[in-house]
Amino acid sequence: MLFLAGCQGMSQQTAEQDVSSPDTAKVTEHPASTQSISLEPIRGAQSGRLIEPVTLPPADLWQRLRMQLEWHSIDNPQVAAARDHILQQPTYLDVIAARSELYLHYIVSEVEARGMPAEIALLPLVESTMDPFANSPRHAAGLWQIMPATGRHLGLTSNWWYDGRRDLRDSTRVALDYLEALHAGFDGDWLLALAAYNSGKGRVSRAIKYNRKRGKPTDYWSLNLPRETREYVPKLVALTSIIATPELYAATLPPVANAPSFAIASTGGQIEVSRAAQLAGVDEGLLRALNPGQLRWATAPKQPQELLLPLSALDRFEAGVAGLTDADRVRWRHYRIRRGDNLGSIARKFGTEVAMLKDVNKIRGSFIRAGDTLLIPQNSSWAASLALESGGLPKTRDYQVRRGDSLYGIAARFNVSIADIVSWNSLDPGAYLQPGQQLTLYLGSGG
Repeated sequence: MLFLAGCQGMSQQTAEQDVSSPDTAKVTEHPASTQSISLEPIRGAQSGRLIEPVTLPPADLWQRLRMQLEWHSIDNPQVAAARDHILQQPTYLDVIAARSELYLHYIVSEVEARGMPAEIALLPLVESTMDPFANSPRHAAGLWQIMPATGRHLGLTSNWWYDGRRDLRDSTRVALDYLEALHAGFDGDWLLALAAYNSGKGRVSRAIKYNRKRGKPTDYWSLNLPRETREYVPKLVALTSIIATPELYAATLPPVANAPSFAIASTGGQIEVSRAAQLAGVDEGLLRALNPGQLRWATAPKQPQELLLPLSALDRFEAGVAGLTDADRVRWRHYRIRRGDNLGSIARKFGTEVAMLKDVNKIRGSFIRAGDTLLIPQNSSWAASLALESGGLPKTRDYQVRRGDSLYGIAARFNVSIADIVSWNSLDPGAYLQPGQQLTLYLGSGG
């Protein structure tokens, strides 16, 4: 859960920079550079035959990127200020390196496959400090900080069970699609495309039109854009320069393995996340970090039934899944609504959540009709595990969040875990508690 807490928004530079004429106004698309180190051909000592060069991929992912990065040649006062701001944060490079271990290799590979500049792979470091659980005050979410409306426009699924904006593969796919479209729309100028990614295509287009009417340059550095956008591109360029030449700035980047960090495993059907973690032999926190789009206690029923797992856990997980019976999976029962029932009473009766009942049964509002049928999950790992531990049914307690409360404080007060509170109440791990919010706590027989 410490991993899940992470950074909850984008870090912003504090000083507004002068928008002066650029040293470099436009960055053009280029093919990806080689990703390996080639040794020169040599001749055998005795035979004299030419020996083919040995090709070794770099062990460090940062080195793989350095062989392709080009934007670090852009240097002006805005970039210098952004670079100083990054270097003044003593733990920043350590944090982004640690988080990059799970996600960056995949993102780099996807960017290279499209022939996009390698710098684009670093954008999640600027957007979210590579935290898939990050939320912005404007409700952007995930590694790429995609807004709800943008996600819908790009075809991402977002519902009670699943948020594609947080999923590594789905969010990366649509973010790169969107950036490619913006790149084409701004005549191959990547800096303008990035500005539009941050503040919207319309805003950047209007700024270009304004300058054009007045005979002014229309490159990124010359436009009158919102402060956040004026700081956004310089921060990416500054980060590029640090990664490209860390020795120049006395910076140390912890190495990140240049190797895949996960495998894709079929679950064979809907499965509880805690059971999947047990089958794989991994910590549930790690499993959720690899699958941040899965919001609830079980995998989303209408999404592809697969999970990302550490490579070392794949064989064990597949063997475990092969041995599951129907009783081991999430099972659903049909409940006929009786006179006097309401969603709250039904949810309490079956140990589930009103929001889940509404989502699964496509109910808008709170109205239900006697005689209609609801789909309800028959088992839930958190309720079952507590019942086993306590020797009976868990006791419940309703708790109203007060000003100043935190998940940590509530968990300590009632001797439960933060993970349990999140699971019991279907909370977004990256969202803040709100005063007046109702929580349900399962305290066991000794609570």
